Amino acid sequence: MTKPVFCAVDTADKDHARALAARVAGRVGGIKLGLEFFMANGRDGVAAVAEGGVPVFLDLKFHDIPNTVAGAVRALGACPYDILTVHAGGGSDMMRAAKDAARPGAKVVGVTVLTSMDEDDLAATGVIGTPADQVRRLAALALGAGLDGIVCSAHEVAAMRAAWPEGFFVVPGIRPAGSAVGDQKRVMTPREAMSAGASILVVGRPITGAEDPGAAADAISQSL
Repeated sequence: MTKPVFCAVDTADKDHARALAARVAGRVGGIKLGLEFFMANGRDGVAAVAEGGVPVFLDLKFHDIPNTVAGAVRALGACPYDILTVHAGGGSDMMRAAKDAARPGAKVVGVTVLTSMDEDDLAATGVIGTPADQVRRLAALALGAGLDGIVCSAHEVAAMRAAWPEGFFVVPGIRPAGSAVGDQKRVMTPREAMSAGASILVVGRPITGAEDPGAAADAISQSL
């Protein structure tokens, strides 16, 4: 990716998403569209945002039995995505099925531990150990399943880069210095995350909530 910052556009409003994409086009590496947008607008909505030529990170976090996930990924058809997520917790067979069903050339990455979760949250779900422990386990599964990389917080990415030098590491929970943390628990500044080994950074509210999203995107890029 020539520009490492992807702007997370979390909205159900297609016109608003297209307007935001236009305002940051050329200033970011791409646009991340998630479940909120996809449930409201589907494949046609993704295509509408992608019309401006901006790469699309489709963050749908598929998690089901292998056959169902493969069918869901195939059902995306010609939907123009460059990166697609599945939950690494779905296991090796599920991840492999998703990769096999994805559109040619797209990167499929496994979500490890959400950046809104910490050790206490993991323990409440029955997962023993730190977020780093769980990321390491799930990253090994993703690598063995043939995925292109993983989604993890900046706090784990240095160790993952060392273990998987060719991996593609998507790092959310990015907050420029002085920004509100919001619902994130494991955050880091853009420069720190890139220095730690991130491939791309996912930044949402610090860009989309700014009075001038394009200028905010430029400021983040310059901070790198």
